[in-house]
Amino acid sequence: MPRSTNAVAAHKRRKKVLKKAKGFWGRGKNVHTVAKNKVEKGMTYAYRDRKAKKGTFRALWIQRINAGARLHGMSYSEFMGKVLKADISLNRKVLADLAEHNPEAFKAVADAVK
Repeated sequence: MPRSTNAVAAHKRRKKVLKKAKGFWGRGKNVHTVAKNKVEKGMTYAYRDRKAKKGTFRALWIQRINAGARLHGMSYSEFMGKVLKADISLNRKVLADLAEHNPEAFKAVADAVK
């Protein structure tokens, strides 16, 4: 019985990995065995960092709210405590956007919670 290979599927599979490895440095872009490992590690980092991105943005929003709150004589924690007590349903993302791009609206919120 003649030897049977699956060249078409194997080539397609390798091509798929090398396409994902486009732009990598050194052999990682054109040697399948190296590219396979680099792509796998890259996908792991991508998955992890999609989760980490949410925490990074939350930290950025907190910094912006803190800067805006300090202009009105409050700390971040004091400001957020008063926002919750005043039952203002604006999340950190919206408050940070107001603090950065619309200071007069943020001032209105700060005056409402004082």
